[in-house]
Amino acid sequence: MDAQLTHSLRADAEDNRERVLEAARELFSDRGLDVPMREIARTAGVGPATLYRRFPTKQALIDAAFTDELIACRGIVDDGCADPDPWRGLKSVLRRIGELNAHNQGFTAAFITAFPDAIDFSRHRTGMLRSLAELCGRAQKSGGLRADFVPDDLVLILMAARGIAAPTLNARLAAARRFSALAIDALRASGDRETLPPPARVAAPLVA
Repeated sequence: MDAQLTHSLRADAEDNRERVLEAARELFSDRGLDVPMREIARTAGVGPATLYRRFPTKQALIDAAFTDELIACRGIVDDGCADPDPWRGLKSVLRRIGELNAHNQGFTAAFITAFPDAIDFSRHRTGMLRSLAELCGRAQKSGGLRADFVPDDLVLILMAARGIAAPTLNARLAAARRFSALAIDALRASGDRETLPPPARVAAPLVA
């Protein structure tokens, strides 16, 4: 009897955790990262005490909500950086992150916003942005990426991609792929490109 009760309590706790994470991802995607914790608890159908027992800070909740996406994003960046052709690697990163964003736009919001209290998330974000900056530098030296590109332009592209809205996942994926192709074409080195305006500072410094 005690074993059955313990198993039941564990199952209930895991169910509550998944409901909280699902609610958090939905609300973060729809409204950004400043959604109150109490509202996340209410949407998940649990009490605030239950929420804070599992996730004592919003940092912990953000990290848990986007762990899978964070791992996937890190893998995408690592694969792109490992490509011996840096321009091809950068194009792959843009395409695959575009699709990742289409699946969960809340992750991109977390990635480019770097919620002030999400220390762990910010650390991962900074590391990935540094790797991307190095990849972009190599792509420029190879002649594939336009010479006047700056790493903050990647954040601009991610910010623009967040605006993609479509009624279904398939439609969002199609739009994301189209957008990525247009962005890649705009970034391609070419002698007849127009000069860009001055760079826009939209991200925290990429190198500490």
